[in-house]
Amino acid sequence: MNDMTDAIQESVEKSGESKLNSRVAIMVALTATIMAICNIKDGNIVQAMGQAQSHGLDSWSFFQAKSTKQSVAENSLEILKVENRKDQASIDLIKRFEEKIKRYDKEKEEIKVKALAFEKEYDDLNVFDDQFDMTEAFISIAIAMFGVTALTQKKWLFYFASSISLMGVIFGLSAFMKIAIHPEWLARILG
Repeated sequence: MNDMTDAIQESVEKSGESKLNSRVAIMVALTATIMAICNIKDGNIVQAMGQAQSHGLDSWSFFQAKSTKQSVAENSLEILKVENRKDQASIDLIKRFEEKIKRYDKEKEEIKVKALAFEKEYDDLNVFDDQFDMTEAFISIAIAMFGVTALTQKKWLFYFASSISLMGVIFGLSAFMKIAIHPEWLARILG
């Protein structure tokens, strides 16, 4: 047990002597913090996407219900017209069905606009969700490379890992600022 303690203490003392390990530690701490913050924001976006998708589905269901009601009214109107009855009650009923059909047309158009808006909201949010996914991928790779850098003490690897980390930070910050950077090829790979 004493040998293990000595080995750990010696490693800690040596790591304190290495400027590269200090830089690695700082970069790991910064990138991990950025990734954690981005993950929280990504979770919020996923919730908003779920709500938009749910509202869109509800709207399309409501649209379908109105379409069914309209179809029933149109069929009833056709039956009344085929019967060709001229009494006042039939004429009034025909007018009511014609008014309902017009109202259903108008209501369906309003519902359709809302449903399409929810679909657009979902698609817009999905772009930023993808950006946060790209952030997580780049930063995870960078953290792993920082670990290899600490073991190998290769400065070029530190700079390479830093550039990968920077790519992740750029995707994360752009998503936070709602700037759409969305390389389709990368989204397909990660999607």
